[in-house]
Amino acid sequence: MTSPNPPHSASHALGWLLAVPALLGTLITLVLPTGQTIWLSFQRGGVLRESTYAGTANYAELLGGGEFWRAVGFTLSLTLIPLLVAVVVGPLLALALDRAGTWPRRAARIALSLAVVTFSPVGVAAAWTRGLMPNASGVVTLADGLREATTAPGTLRLIVAAATFGVVCALALVAYLPVLRGGTPGPALLAVGALLALGVVAVGLQAFSFGMVLTRGGPQRATETLAGLSYDYAFRMAEFGPGAAVAALTWALLAVLGVAATIVAVAFRLRITLTPREAAADASSWASHDKAPSPYGVSSGAAAQLPASPYGEAYGQPAAGPYGVFSATGQDAPASPYVTGGAELLPAGPAKAVAGAGHASSAVPVRRAAGPVAVAAGVTALVVVAAVALLCAWPWIDGALASPRSPAGTLRAQVNTWVPALAGAVVSVGVAYLAALGIGGLRPLGRRSEWLLLVFAPWLFAGTGVLGVANWQNTRNLGLVDTFPALIPPVLVSVPALLVLTLLCKGLAERTDRDFFGGVFLPSLPMAGILTGAVTLVNAHDLLWPLLVAQQPELFTAPVAQVNQLSSYAARTPDVGAGTPLLVVAVALAALVAAQLLYLDRLAITAKDGGQGSPSPAPAA
Repeated sequence: MTSPNPPHSASHALGWLLAVPALLGTLITLVLPTGQTIWLSFQRGGVLRESTYAGTANYAELLGGGEFWRAVGFTLSLTLIPLLVAVVVGPLLALALDRAGTWPRRAARIALSLAVVTFSPVGVAAAWTRGLMPNASGVVTLADGLREATTAPGTLRLIVAAATFGVVCALALVAYLPVLRGGTPGPALLAVGALLALGVVAVGLQAFSFGMVLTRGGPQRATETLAGLSYDYAFRMAEFGPGAAVAALTWALLAVLGVAATIVAVAFRLRITLTPREAAADASSWASHDKAPSPYGVSSGAAAQLPASPYGEAYGQPAAGPYGVFSATGQDAPASPYVTGGAELLPAGPAKAVAGAGHASSAVPVRRAAGPVAVAAGVTALVVVAAVALLCAWPWIDGALASPRSPAGTLRAQVNTWVPALAGAVVSVGVAYLAALGIGGLRPLGRRSEWLLLVFAPWLFAGTGVLGVANWQNTRNLGLVDTFPALIPPVLVSVPALLVLTLLCKGLAERTDRDFFGGVFLPSLPMAGILTGAVTLVNAHDLLWPLLVAQQPELFTAPVAQVNQLSSYAARTPDVGAGTPLLVVAVALAALVAAQLLYLDRLAITAKDGGQGSPSPAPAA
């Protein structure tokens, strides 16, 4: 049951306790390596010669020369087209599908899920190398522009844009559709758009795989990225100082973006909630509004027995209001359409408590059939985006179908790829989930609890690359280089998962009429599983960290084995599909489709009060 009073001190203490593992994990695997990276950036030397203190000489050379700034400019330029896709194509597609109804929206979720589970940066880049072969034909011949220094930067930008179009659209759709189901979408749409924009820029700043596979920074360093520049200094020239200086400057940029994103999420009071199953169900059997399910768990016929509404209608039936339809809860239904099952859902906000009923907030669906124009527009938008995504992915599809057998596709390489990736994801998301339950669910600082996320914010977007120099040195000092445990990503807490889960636990805690276990923990558990799968995919397709810690072929992951194959003079055709074996794709696709239809399609994102009424007290632990 929901406590009528604010959480007791025991709940506050439990909230702090649940956050402790994340705080310790952040200190050990994020804060200390960051400090170590900064310290290394003030030194000269590294592996081949003794390190000596150099003061700010490394920074003076980097900031005073043109190499670093050229790398910054080119790296940022790689994000321009994906950024436009995320903030323009994504919301327009989501709006069209939201108005079109259930089956177009769910068809889009299913279709674009394939772009997520098949996206392998190294595999896609390897597919484009086929355009450099003498007998190349079709769109893949665009890669021929990588041969010249004058055309290579523009060519690589187009390849990155084409390679990421499908996955960016898919992730943007996952983010924007819940916003359009959240009541008053304006503020939330701005906030989510800002978060996506910051995320795209942050990911682009750490781009490594495409440049490493296609150009290695050339010709004439025309396509050098920040991650590539740091890798060249630290591990090709064995100069840890300049490599660490590039990494430290990159982390500083990422820290600014992470803090800005966290402030946006907290200042807009973003929250994620789950709509009732009835609201997400198919409404094709609803012949009229008076047969809609009642928010109080009774049939529409029994709703007439409930106390009369002050607006002259029984609970469970609509009445006239200032906007033409008044919800059964006593609140006006927002005018924005929410479509499901070929019908529009107008969320009326949380139900007002009925004396003696003991019910808290829930959404009251008021539906009307989606028009044929809206359905046609949604289907057309989906077809156009799917066609463009298919065209952009064709080099990878064609390459995967023609892939020869290679060491990159062996069982050993797949075990090296997926087992450490899954282990790292389970630990990092698990620790983040505990902290999210404490911060978002039990709220140890009350309404100000989300500001605790600022402690983790500088590492919200930081990947393994910016801390690679320090983590490699620590791994070598522990004697773990060229061992299987070293393949596990050296991160104990996933900060992006922490942010998402905290917003979800916050929304569930504010809107539930159940206890903490039933109202927050159980409803948020599927999201923790979904994020674990997402982090597993990211870990498995990472190239930089396993490239640093595994020099023995029997420890190569699939991406490293693919790069090794491309570096071999004997290689004729790259094994494009090694990073996305059929079994893994089938399992991941089935899991993601189930998550999309059964869980993600029920999410709603709101900002500030978002038309959802005042928050309920946090559930008692």
